[in-house]
Amino acid sequence: MDIILSKSTWPIIGWVCEVLGWLINGIYILLKAIGIENIGIAIILFTVVIYLLLTPIQIKQQKWSKMMTVIQPELQQIQKKYANKKDQASQMKMSEETMALYQKYGVSPTGSCLPLLLQMPILMSLYQVIYHIPGYIGSVRTIFSSLTEQIMAVGGYSDIMTTFVQENSVRLYTSLSETLTENNIYDILYVLKPSQWEKLGDISQFSGFADLIAHTADDSTKVNMFLSYNITESPMDLLQRGMEAGSVVMIILAVLVPVLAWLTQWLNYKLMPQAATDDKKNQKGSMEASMRMMNTFMPIFSAFMCLSFSIGIGIYWVAGAVVRSIQQIVVNRHMKSLNLDELIAKNQEKVNKKREKEGLPPQKITQQARQSVRNIDFEEPAEKSTQSQKADVGETTAYYREHTEYAPGSLAAKANMVRQFDEKNNKRKK
Repeated sequence: MDIILSKSTWPIIGWVCEVLGWLINGIYILLKAIGIENIGIAIILFTVVIYLLLTPIQIKQQKWSKMMTVIQPELQQIQKKYANKKDQASQMKMSEETMALYQKYGVSPTGSCLPLLLQMPILMSLYQVIYHIPGYIGSVRTIFSSLTEQIMAVGGYSDIMTTFVQENSVRLYTSLSETLTENNIYDILYVLKPSQWEKLGDISQFSGFADLIAHTADDSTKVNMFLSYNITESPMDLLQRGMEAGSVVMIILAVLVPVLAWLTQWLNYKLMPQAATDDKKNQKGSMEASMRMMNTFMPIFSAFMCLSFSIGIGIYWVAGAVVRSIQQIVVNRHMKSLNLDELIAKNQEKVNKKREKEGLPPQKITQQARQSVRNIDFEEPAEKSTQSQKADVGETTAYYREHTEYAPGSLAAKANMVRQFDEKNNKRKK
């Protein structure tokens, strides 16, 4: 399937690419206006703007995650309560109590899905735009227009270029038609490395416009040079050339891109909020172990993949990780100062507004929660059999009131006290 104007034609992704294409083209036009025609800088600015626009979604997702840390202890209690009850009635009751718990805090159980669904098409489209730069940046496409016309004027050009692509292992991000189209030629020319441009000029059928090939190669190199890198090359290409030439500087430059990709993504994962718990055995649970493995593996995987991808993709990865790290620092500070009681109240208000639109009366969330699930207020049980047990509960309550990050007396603090009290009792039972 041909790529129209060298653009992505994936469903949904293609539409998002159109919008992002306008953005990166606008950035490139502004850079050109101040005399900086550079695709590498355009990619960095493009990445910064996209991640800044995604900041509200990131904040919303982390608000939901923080709310879940408050809800989780009570959610686990409900699951434990019905752990050995598999009959339909018990399962339905568990579902009702679970939903009542979410309503109690004004949170949707699918609250993290929507931010992810919004982000995924955008992030996938970023790659497509970077892969098909000539399709989205008109000034870059113009660089190759004259040469494309000359190549297509040569008899049998399709077979010549197809053989050239195969013999020189030209890395393409689109499939080629049986008979190469104009867009196929644009795609091929844009991704050519310096050594491949020289081989294109050596093709005998193209000898009549060898000067145009050399001129186009120079123009392509100018817009694709970022610092000391030609972003159409991969770090592996640069590493091989450095080893052949015995150039230590070239080898260091080749290794620097994947190392920065690993370092910045590792830093980004480190800045992500971690679930706080004093139970070391819980930390060794399957979910925590999987997250730690992913946080270790993904930066290494990125560095490995970065070796074979174009340096342009490496620039995007590094720039994206740096922006996300700065973004995460700001979001972490915002979340630290967030008043969970106010957030819960706002969530509950949204629930009631939704019910009002549906013609339903306001939900008596607190009353329903008291009837359906364990009350969030930390109350000393009246049925304690001995005075020593009461004293123990009082001592525990006093301790956990002092050792909590939440505001004293707040709804979140009381939920945290329930969790910590249960953890302490579980340890004693063991």
